Amino acid sequence: MADRLILKGGRVIDPSRKLDAVMDVAFAGDSVAAVAPSIAPAPGDEVRNVAGYIVTPGLIDLHTHVYWGGTSLGIDADEFCRTSGVTTSVDTGSAGPGNFHGFRKHVIERSEARVLAYLHVSFAGIFAFSKTIMVGESEEMRMLAPRDAVAVADTNRDLVIGIKVRVGRHASGTSGVHPLDIALQVADEVGMPLMCHIDEPPPTYDEVVDRLRPGDVLTHCFRPFPNTPCTGQGTVKDAVRRARERGVLFDVGHGAGSFSFRTARTMMANGFLPDTISSDIHTLCIDGPAFDQVTTLSKFLCLGMDLGDVIAATTVNAGTAIRRPEYGSLRPGSLGDATILRIAEGAFDYVDVTGEVLRGNKRIVSEAVVLKGKWWHAREPERFGSPASAAPS
Repeated sequence: MADRLILKGGRVIDPSRKLDAVMDVAFAGDSVAAVAPSIAPAPGDEVRNVAGYIVTPGLIDLHTHVYWGGTSLGIDADEFCRTSGVTTSVDTGSAGPGNFHGFRKHVIERSEARVLAYLHVSFAGIFAFSKTIMVGESEEMRMLAPRDAVAVADTNRDLVIGIKVRVGRHASGTSGVHPLDIALQVADEVGMPLMCHIDEPPPTYDEVVDRLRPGDVLTHCFRPFPNTPCTGQGTVKDAVRRARERGVLFDVGHGAGSFSFRTARTMMANGFLPDTISSDIHTLCIDGPAFDQVTTLSKFLCLGMDLGDVIAATTVNAGTAIRRPEYGSLRPGSLGDATILRIAEGAFDYVDVTGEVLRGNKRIVSEAVVLKGKWWHAREPERFGSPASAAPS
């Protein structure tokens, strides 16, 4: 067995260290061992040539649904990792306290890629989400289970990183904003952040963000009208600015109905970038309009966001949101995860949830993945050489 895995000659972009330079990266065990301009291989080391490619910390998708087989919206986390370079999928409320144990045993513990979770305050999580049936789990107040959610979150702190709730006309119906108030009590009781989904009103965008605390996450932050973060006059709503000033985090959560180019352009023109970029990948958007995480990232690159900021929004910023600084970084001692990317140039059509098409000239492509210190998957393995080890001395 190789002693270390060394990635040679890649452009390392690690926003956690403000690093953008051609470097070597070494992994030992399941951690990052070193990042340096040149790392000499020792006998037994596995060496991969990544010259001409971008090496980033393993991508974190802060909003996914990967309870495959347990809910109708779940996709396979390992396959998602292979195709999109996402080494950590954060499942956002697919499971609630009534079915989290099955999610843990049958999906999370069996997945090779990392899976963390926001626990839904609704007892069965998001249980009726498909092409043929759509029941807002937060509409039925009898389904909300704050005591059970506290107990399950408290006993699964190794995997549960926060509490999830969905509000809006589709998710909470006539219950309005009340499920959010209950979920905030749960989050406060267990000392965890909350992620809140918002769809069409009621409640309004302002009502939701006014309730969120520092470190809480509003997902679907660049929604189309109605319930957008900006005014019809092209300014950012006062409530949104106040929320950011007090430390509320704004997450993209693209999904099937929650990302608009028009909204994104307006917010970015006002200097309001998302804190985190996530796909909200599930069975109803994996074939479009979201497709995957690298496609979602590519949309922001083509909207004019700096590549370093795009990478930060899916690495260090996401690690901050989940309060795990060892995620989303290539600092020595951090998790031994990395994503090898390529920026393709050409003509690429991107679509948002309203049907607007953006013609972009760049596309971020995931080429290979290092997972837990091992060369785990490559789209075209021959590009990076055979799994050669350093010659014995």
